[in-house]
Amino acid sequence: MKSAAGLFKYFRPYRFIVLLGPLFMCLEVGMDLIQPTIMQKIIDNGIAAEDNGYVLTMGLFMFGAALLGLVGGVGSSIFSTRAAVHFSTDLRRDVFRKIDYFSGPNMDKFGAGKLITIMTNDITAVQQAAMMTLRIFVRGPIMFIGSIVIVYLTARELFPILLVIVPILVVLIVLFTFKAGTLFGLVQKAIDRVNTKTHEHLAGVRVVKAFGTEKYEMKQFTEVNDHLTKVNIRADLTIMGLMPLLQFIVNMGIVFAIWMGAIKLDSGSMEVGMIIAFVNYLTIILNSLMTSSAVLMQITRAFPSADRIKDVLDTTGDIEEPVRPVLLNEHKGEVEFKNVSFSYSKNGEHVLSDINVRIPPGETLGIIGGTGSGKTTLAKLIPRLYEVEAGQVLVNGMDIRKISLDELRESIGFITQKAMLFSGAIQYNLKMGKDDASVEEMTAALEDAQAWSFVKELDGIFDYELMQGATNLSGGQRQRLSIARALVRKPEILIIDDATSAVDAISEAAIQAALKEHYPESTKIIISSKISSVKEADQILVLEDGQEAALGTHEELLANNPLYQEICRIQGLKEESYESARK
Repeated sequence: MKSAAGLFKYFRPYRFIVLLGPLFMCLEVGMDLIQPTIMQKIIDNGIAAEDNGYVLTMGLFMFGAALLGLVGGVGSSIFSTRAAVHFSTDLRRDVFRKIDYFSGPNMDKFGAGKLITIMTNDITAVQQAAMMTLRIFVRGPIMFIGSIVIVYLTARELFPILLVIVPILVVLIVLFTFKAGTLFGLVQKAIDRVNTKTHEHLAGVRVVKAFGTEKYEMKQFTEVNDHLTKVNIRADLTIMGLMPLLQFIVNMGIVFAIWMGAIKLDSGSMEVGMIIAFVNYLTIILNSLMTSSAVLMQITRAFPSADRIKDVLDTTGDIEEPVRPVLLNEHKGEVEFKNVSFSYSKNGEHVLSDINVRIPPGETLGIIGGTGSGKTTLAKLIPRLYEVEAGQVLVNGMDIRKISLDELRESIGFITQKAMLFSGAIQYNLKMGKDDASVEEMTAALEDAQAWSFVKELDGIFDYELMQGATNLSGGQRQRLSIARALVRKPEILIIDDATSAVDAISEAAIQAALKEHYPESTKIIISSKISSVKEADQILVLEDGQEAALGTHEELLANNPLYQEICRIQGLKEESYESARK
């Protein structure tokens, strides 16, 4: 409930149309409520007295009331729908913006599958609840209360029937609503599991095919899908079970009213029109309760969704903007790690421990080490994708936690391990590095990344449309485009995280030569598992189990560090090289 109330602020910009929806609905309800009374008068005062003029006059009143009701209904639908759709549009925008600024731990907390569910199912559920609340939930209670008041004033002899029926109906609706709320919470969790499994399968479909595990994956998906089916059936049966019960109770009320009416008619204390009006009002009460219960069910279903949406919006990012950011006045690109330690689990088990290294402006640092040694994690600390647990990361002598996130990240070109390209034109992907990049700048970046040779052959060149995940390019082509996207920025700090693993040796050598020749002022951090990628670096940092095993040039490490020597030996460096390095 609190979460849903917290989302009401998204109605504020549309308060005028939010108000118009219920107002038009009040017009429709008012016209619907007077029609049984008009019909009663037509029967008792017109038809019974054979007064055709009276019948015609009241018939015109009834037609006018129906017409006004139509105007009210259409107006309510238009304004309620517009308000609800604008509400969900703004909400979806803010949730997306919030996710966009999530840190690594924030993303790990929610998971991609759950976030997709929140952006789609949950926001849609809240939108439907908002629209039904503005329209139907206004109609139901007014019709309900209005019918009871009118019956009390015009058919008091039959009013005791309502005193018995209405409490039973209300209790049933409350019980079923609470039960449905619990079940729909389980439904949302089951949808999360289905979305997560679907997302994982689509992302790794090539691995599944390569290992021939389609049957196993199908079995896994069937399990989560069957669970969703069972929970959905339980929730839907709960809702569906309410409607026949309500209908049965109201029908019993109608039967009892007709029986009582027949007795009253025989004694002359009641007229036919009153009985017909009472039956109509009883039907209206049933419909109002049924529509109100449907809205309550939808609202109840939306409560877990609202909780999850609010959870995203209220999540405080681990990476916070400094209150008074320091400007990067000197654009020189010096990077320094001072006693840096980091842990993903925050349980004291460090992925990085006490790292100390300084990279002067324009120099290149190579980082090498075994799998899980912390190479990529160290690089992710520079743009503050993760926050250091202890120590400092300095850029141009300033703690990066004191620098504006936008300014810090605009000074960095990050080429990730996995070449992540987005669906859309090639130039759209390149301009993520620099939004005002000219054709000449994009061409130069593609040439330096050894990508121009294949891009210029594509239909439309820069306008060539990439599919989702750029699956219409090879792995090497994706990596080279990813490199070009970072190079077009001409960054002060260039981080290359094992980004040439799918690139042939000749192209890799050409890329390294271009980096040295065309980006001399950029401070470069090259992470690789290949000696050939880092041997020309000014310094090479060797990591082992998150600790600094050695730091030096290729020659120094080859002469003095056993771990580096072992890596070189495994990768085919000849024994003569050891001897020459030692000399």
